[in-house]
Amino acid sequence: MKELFPAKQVLGFAFSLVLTVIALAVYFLDMSFQTGMTILLVTAFVQAGVQLTVFMHAGETDDKGAIYLNVYYGLIIALVTIFGTLLAMVWDM
Repeated sequence: MKELFPAKQVLGFAFSLVLTVIALAVYFLDMSFQTGMTILLVTAFVQAGVQLTVFMHAGETDDKGAIYLNVYYGLIIALVTIFGTLLAMVWDM
């Protein structure tokens, strides 16, 4: 019976709920902008990691290196796009 209970998925779901409550606390508590954004960014990236590893089973296949490489590549492209936009539109460079 122990093999039939999805303990990893239940713990991942509970951890996702805890991260969501932490993110909601930023909204309901009166925090400074820097503190709130720091907490939101950290919880967002941790939440994405939990979703990727627990619910999308990224580390359970033989080609997990290629999967993680694609995730890192997508993250780099996203950061270059965001900071390139900031450089061009906000910082006038």
